[in-house]
Parts: sequence; C-alpha cells; structure tokens
Amino acid sequence: MKIKRLGRTGLKVSEICLGTMTFGNQADEKTSFAIMDTAWEGGVFFFDTADVYPLGSTPEMRGRTEEFVGKWIKDRKRRGQVVLATKCRGAMGEGPNDSGLSRKYIMSAVDASLKRLQTDYIDLYQVHSPDLDTPIEETMDALDSLVKAGKVRYLGCSNYQAYQLAKALWVSDKKGLARFESDQPRYNILYREIENEILPLCKEEQLGVIAYNPLAGGFLTGRYKPGQDVESGTRFSLHSAGKMYQNRYWKEAQFEAVEQLRQFFDARNRSLAQVALAWVLAQPGITSAILGASRPEQLHETLAATELQLSPEEMDAANEAWFNLPRAKDPGIALR
Repeated sequence: MKIKRLGRTGLKVSEICLGTMTFGNQADEKTSFAIMDTAWEGGVFFFDTADVYPLGSTPEMRGRTEEFVGKWIKDRKRRGQVVLATKCRGAMGEGPNDSGLSRKYIMSAVDASLKRLQTDYIDLYQVHSPDLDTPIEETMDALDSLVKAGKVRYLGCSNYQAYQLAKALWVSDKKGLARFESDQPRYNILYREIENEILPLCKEEQLGVIAYNPLAGGFLTGRYKPGQDVESGTRFSLHSAGKMYQNRYWKEAQFEAVEQLRQFFDARNRSLAQVALAWVLAQPGITSAILGASRPEQLHETLAATELQLSPEEMDAANEAWFNLPRAKDPGIALR
C-alpha cells in the first residue's frame, strides 16, 4: 500500500481510502466492523464517511454510518492512527436550516459528527456539494472557524465544478482563511470529465484528489449484463440512490463498453475490478481512490489492485472505452 501526501499539506494518507457509505444499510454493524478490519489489515488507514450516510438511507438512518465508524475506531483504539474524513451539506432533518453550507448549519453539523464519531477532531472535513443559496464567503469563513477551534485539521470539497472550486480558493486567499486542500470528484474508466478542468486546477493549486466511484458503483466489476434486472441490495436499487446510479451507468453503451473490457482482460487473466482500480491509481494527480464494500471478501480481491501494473497495451484498452461512449448531459450532482 503506497502512502501519499495530501496535496500541499504534510498529511499522509493511504492510496486506498475506505469508503463507508454501505455501513448501516447494505452492511450491518458486524459486517461493517469486518470490512474495516479487512481494510486495516490491507494497509488502509484513510477512512471516508459523511453525516448523511448510509447511501440510500431513510431519514431515521442518517448518521448511522458515522456511528459505526466511531465505534470501530474507539473499540480498536486507533484514533491516532486513522486519518478520518467526513462531510456535511446534505439534509439531516426536515427543517429549512437542517442542510446546506450556512454558518448556522456547519457549526451544528460538525458537532453532531464529532459526537457520532466519538472524537474531538476530524482530520479532513469536506463539504459534500455546493450550496448555491449560501455565499461562498460565509461557508469558507465558517470552515475557517472550525480549523481555528481545533475541531477540524484540514478542509476539502466534493462535487464542485472547476469555477466553484476556483472561487472558493480565491475567497480563502483574499480573506486569509483556511482553504480547501483536497477535492473529491467522481472518476473512473467510464467517467472522465474531471480531466478537462478539475484535474488541471488541482495540479496548479496543489490540491489532493480523492477519486470516488472508481468501480462505477460495481458496474466495472463486470457482474451486470445487458437485459439483466436490477438486483436488490445493490447501489442500483437502493432507496433514493438507485435511480441516480442507473442514470449514470445502466445504459446500453456502458454495458457494451464493460463487456468489451471484460473480454479483453479475461483473455489476459486480469480481474476487471482490479484493472479499473489500478487504472485510476495510475492517473496523474490522483492521491487516493475511495474503495467501498458491502462484504469484507470483496476487499480481498480489489485491494490487490495496488500491486497491479498495467501494460501500455492494457492502458490503451482501458482508455479507449471513454472515448467511444456517446456524450450525454450529466445527471447532476448528488451525494453519491
């Protein structure tokens, strides 16, 4: 497991970041603990979560993922060893101030996350997506307050467009505030939009890049076939999230691309899941890739991708998939 420096900071993270959004829905507490144990044994010490997780949660489930992560860290006595990242922005209640990036909400959200995580500080606190109703100056000033108070060590963002990220960095520079030190965008063989503006911006401004969805929600494992019904219990069927994942990947062209990739790499005795993850890790500017699971045995296969070196021919085959896909309007920002 390689250890990377997060952007321009001195913070070191594992190149695989454990994604936890299955915890509390697709994975119960016992299974979640087993997944975290497996990740830890594989050299992963960078964990990512969010206050609104688990993915596809109903209102009463919100926050359960953070609770599981906090319990595991406390039980295993690993707070000083784990780099803990979480996020705020999504709705944690039904009131008008129970979501967003206002000062009021950020201040309450971080305290609630600290309580669920059973810790007094968060290593990387990220805004989950932009809030167009709140001035970016207010958001960055509130986040700066958290850093000064010692509740948060570093700041990051997710799902920002390049102009939004650039504006946030400009505000921090202009007002002398703590700035975003990392970005968490969606990135995989089937979705490479960030190469146009986000990755060049992050390189120029020395931001770490933590890629989510490297396996396209499991689509790049090759387990799904054209004409197949959506399986219950997968990301493609979850309450409030299944439709989003179907809009992203459950399309004829994507099925064809994955089948071509599967045949190519099967002939070379390569696991498509490992290839997809290794491809992301090999891309310039990527600090870490977020890898999730609903069962611990899934990690045993995919973690091996950290040792996989793709040949130039194999890289070309993986690269070709994106350029052969039809271009369509993105389904929009959602919290995973």
